[in-house]
Amino acid sequence: MSRKDRVAVFIFALVLIVLFGVTGYRILLDLSFIDALYMTIITISTVGYAEVSAMTPQAKLFSIVLIIISLGSVGYMFTRIVSSLMEGDIRKAIRRKMMERKISDFNNHYILCGAGETGWHAMKRFQKSNVNLVVIDKDENVVAELLEEGVPVILGDATLDETLLRAGIERAKGLICSLSKDADNVFTVLTARELNKNLYIVSRAIDKTSHDKLKRAGANNTISPDEIGGSRMAALMLRPNVISFLDIITHAGEVVLDLEDVLICDSSTIMNQTLREVRIPEKTGLIVLAIKKNNRKKLQFNPHSDEVLEVGDTMIVLGTQDQIKTLRRLACDKGDRSHEKKHQLD
Repeated sequence: MSRKDRVAVFIFALVLIVLFGVTGYRILLDLSFIDALYMTIITISTVGYAEVSAMTPQAKLFSIVLIIISLGSVGYMFTRIVSSLMEGDIRKAIRRKMMERKISDFNNHYILCGAGETGWHAMKRFQKSNVNLVVIDKDENVVAELLEEGVPVILGDATLDETLLRAGIERAKGLICSLSKDADNVFTVLTARELNKNLYIVSRAIDKTSHDKLKRAGANNTISPDEIGGSRMAALMLRPNVISFLDIITHAGEVVLDLEDVLICDSSTIMNQTLREVRIPEKTGLIVLAIKKNNRKKLQFNPHSDEVLEVGDTMIVLGTQDQIKTLRRLACDKGDRSHEKKHQLD
């Protein structure tokens, strides 16, 4: 039974007991409604005021029954409600304490400021990628909901140093700023950059003039959901088949395909071999879209099968996380590099 249901039952039981007492006193002592109600209340509450009428033996027995019923049922319900309230508060306090302890153990994690519509979609993508993420939001209802789902979340203002420090900003790898106002986004980006010089920051830009301000404040990249949404709508109208194809390769049912880079390390078993010899599609199921040679700045798209994989070369591949992990093992790539080298399609 929920807390709201307990309160409703308590009120209903109290009303029944009052009606029972009023009816009994009116019949036994021939009292008016007000006097009968007065007698009922002082009997239930056991305050000890004087009776409004001489008590008959039947009225005394009725009072005894009324006191037993009221103390038993109403007292029990009241105790349950208070206990539920106390347990709920204690449970929330314990859960928040455990969450703060969990966050304090995070390292190279990500921070999401703002769990609105844009932030919610970003959070779901992080959850699918199975990486450590800390959410910051100042809406108590949102925080309570995320706590129930087991999401590491902090109640606070993301523009404040102390809130970002509680989220482990100094140990974080990246930060997404998705607040509802450009001014708050700029201030949060500026604060985050001061607290962690190496942090990779992506910020939401609401106004089209905010991109430059956010980058001057310290953001590495800015995203305008409105611009992206408008461009996608136009693309769906002008190039529906192309967009449908992109949707298929990036959202194949529940499977999300990532576009990522894989570095050839000096201990790799596939170095100094051609793409034909390595047979990446057959071994991993991945599609090799491009190669960036170690001694070149530009990407080589749709590489030839005779292309030799050398130490320091980077392959841009498309596939699931499990497939990418398989290729990383072959390339001896741990995948822990800067965000500038990582790309994803969604």
